[in-house]
Parts: sequence; C-alpha cells; structure tokens
Amino acid sequence: KALDYIISTMEDIGIEPGMPDGTFRQEVPLLGQSTNHQTARLQIKQNGRTIENFAYGAEFMAWPGDQQEQVRIEDAELIYVGYGIQAPEEDWDDFKGVDVSGKILVVKNFNPVRYEDKFGGGIRLYYGRWAYKFEKAREMGALGALIIFTEETAGYPWSVVQNSWSLERFNLMVTPEYPMELEGWLNYDSSVALFKAAGLDLEEQLSNAESQGFEPVPLENITLSASLDATYRSITGTNVVGKITGSDPELNEQALVFSAHHDHLGAGPDGIFNGAWDNASGVAQVLELARTMYEISDQLKRTVYFVTVTAEEAGLLGSRYFAQNPPIHRANLAANINLDSANIFGRTRDIVAIGYGRSTLDDILLREARRMNRVVKPDQNPEQGFYYRSDHFAFAQIGVPALYPNRGDEFLDYPEGYLEEVRAKTSEIYHTVNDEVHDWWDLRGAAEDTQLIFHVARYVANVAERPAWTPGDEFEAARLEALAELEYQY
Repeated sequence: KALDYIISTMEDIGIEPGMPDGTFRQEVPLLGQSTNHQTARLQIKQNGRTIENFAYGAEFMAWPGDQQEQVRIEDAELIYVGYGIQAPEEDWDDFKGVDVSGKILVVKNFNPVRYEDKFGGGIRLYYGRWAYKFEKAREMGALGALIIFTEETAGYPWSVVQNSWSLERFNLMVTPEYPMELEGWLNYDSSVALFKAAGLDLEEQLSNAESQGFEPVPLENITLSASLDATYRSITGTNVVGKITGSDPELNEQALVFSAHHDHLGAGPDGIFNGAWDNASGVAQVLELARTMYEISDQLKRTVYFVTVTAEEAGLLGSRYFAQNPPIHRANLAANINLDSANIFGRTRDIVAIGYGRSTLDDILLREARRMNRVVKPDQNPEQGFYYRSDHFAFAQIGVPALYPNRGDEFLDYPEGYLEEVRAKTSEIYHTVNDEVHDWWDLRGAAEDTQLIFHVARYVANVAERPAWTPGDEFEAARLEALAELEYQY
C-alpha cells in the first residue's frame, strides 16, 4: 500500500519514472539471517584445555559471517588490533603491516579520542562504528572479529547488544569479495577474562590503543573455538525512484537526490509499527518537495531524483543498494538531502545539521537559513554517531556530499520547558506502536523546515559548481575516486 501510494502520488504530480527501465521501482534483494541460540558456542582454550566457555547472550553475541549456514572454528589464533583502523587521512594504521589473515581479530569499539587534530577531535566517525570494524577485518583477510563492549564506547548498555543482535538480521544478498566466518561482540567481563588468560590487562590494552604508534598484540598461548548455525530466507524489497530531468543540456547529467525511508519495524505482539513520524513524515516531505519542484521544473538545471527506500531500519539496506546501483554514475550524483522524521513538535528558530562542517552543503544551508531569519546548529551529541545512522550515509560512503537536517530545539510559540515535553513525547513514540498521527502534532515546524530545504535544493540544482566535501573529510577520497573514474570513462 505504501509503495502504491508513493508511486501514484508521484505520477499525479507529473514526476518521471527514475529507473533506466522506465519504471519507478528498483527491486532490492535482501537476505534474512537467524542464528540458532541453542547451538551457539564460544570457547577459549589454553594448551588444548577449555578455560572459558562463554554463554550466548549473557557474555557474547555472535553470528555466522557472509551467509554461511554453519561455522566450525577450532583453535583459531587471536590478535588484538586496537581500534582496528586504517585511516590514511589521519595518518593512522593499527595494523602496521602485520598479517592477520586466518586469525580472529579482537577490536576496541569507537575511535581515538585523545587528539584534537584527529578523528574530529574525538567524536565518533565511521571508523568508530561496529560496521567498519567488521568490514575492515574482512578486507584484511581475518577469519573473524570480536568487538570489545564497554558502555563508554558503545553509548548504551549490553542489553541493547543482547536484544538487537539476537533477532533476525538482514543484509543485501551479495557475495562479499572477502568472506569472513565469525562476527560478534564480547561483553566487558568476558573481555577481561580473555585478556587475563593471555597474561594481559584489558584496561591497559584499551588505553594503549589510543597511541598512534600502537602495534597489534597477539593473544599468546590461547585459542578460540566456535560453533554457530544459521538459517536464511530471501526477501525482495523495493525502492521508489522518480525524477525531474534538468533543463540544462550539460548540468542535467548531474543530479540532486532526495531520500527518505518508507519502511518501519513491521508488526509485533502489540500491533503494527506504523511509523507515522519515523518515517512517513519524511516521505511526505519528499513528496511535497517533488510537487513544489515540479512547479518550477523549467528553472532546474540539474536533474532531481526523489527516492524513497526500503529496509533503513534493517541497516540502511535500501539506500546502500541504490548507492551501489544508481541510475547514473555515482560521480554525477551531485548531492544528497536526506529526510528522516520531520519536526512534528512545532516551529523552531533553529535547525540542526547532523555532521555540520563536512561539506559545502552546510554553507548553502546556513545562507538560506539566514534569509529566513533562522539559525543552523551542529549536532549537539556528535559522540552518538548520528551521521552514520540514516540513509544519507550510504551516499556519503560512495563520495556524494550529503545533508541530513534535523529539528531544532529553540521552540517558538511554546512556554519555557516545552523541550522536556518534546523529549518525553519522543521517548513515548520512537520505535513503538505509539508512532501514530496524534492530535498534539504541530506540523508548522515541518512546513518551515521543508520550505528551507526547498530553497537549499533549488540553489544546489542550479549553481554551476557542484557541492564538495571539506578537504580532509573521511569521505573526500571516495569522491575523488569517483570523479577520476568518470573522467577515465570519457
């Protein structure tokens, strides 16, 4: 129903089908994985004798990597690789040329925090996300990877890991170039025990990872054995892709892409998770922007895509698939504006740019906000890594400068103390069956935010110079690579 509604609305507006085959639909092949909790086993051995037999859920969480139905690991070597980061732009390499192929990597969560001039001064970058840890381990040829859990580096309790990772996990149905057998987490006490068995102090090793000169530490005299079983099911998701072709014969080869996810959490014992705020509201913004921009389509030099994606809640899978399979070359995707959970709480003086300062899109947002007597603020909680948790991130990963605007907190027309009420309402509805349209919704804030985004988009669609990453940003290299690839093709 949601897909039919979005497509029919785009057709009524006059939006063109955005896929090369002349349709609005991009099918997304998905794979669901369920790990057998009863047979999951993780052991630490010393001289062939089991000294630790960790309990699934309470002490470790793990699952087969890369679509394997069975994993049987016996006496694998372990090596601690600190943060497990290779970041040339930060002059940082935790591997130092050590061959880790065929080994289990033990990795610290987050990224270095002690340097004012590195890793954004200590905020969580993608290097600090769990997804990066597994991707890098796979790239390095490791047999598996276990992330050390602490509440400080995760930002949430172990119960979140235990509950989230015990459910069915989804991924794109692809065959990795570098398959890996084991992915997982160790809780803090299990990590202490693991390092103690190797004659090491965990806290000392976690501290050592902060050094730029850190070198991998083999966990000597111990090995890891694991047994994991999983079942799989195939699912086909669908992205919706519409477009307005730009009027300039040269610039229309480039495109601005709006994105919003049309999925939510499905159904549970308490009913359907309708996701009215997260993210029907963002989809509504995209459709309204499509309608408004169509009215001035003859004034738009660049092409504009309107994309609503599936499986955001399962790990940004729909946007990842679109980014990996775009209808035009990725270098010609000039910019992305992502809309996720509109401001349903009322008008604000400010608007927040998640990841503020990363690209020239923020300068455009700032200029247009000033024209509307509004202010732009950076993310107030950068350590939580929000820049890596919505669909714009999939575009950033392929080098596309991406803007992720969020509601402000300087509310107008409401008494002092209203922000606390907003936070309470957010807690009541976020990822619950209570995420419905309520009579307290005040969409004036969403309307003004969307007006501001419209002005930003119109500027981006017409300015001669395409948006660019701030020099040295972690995604600049992907952009330069894409541009070089496009130039080589021509």
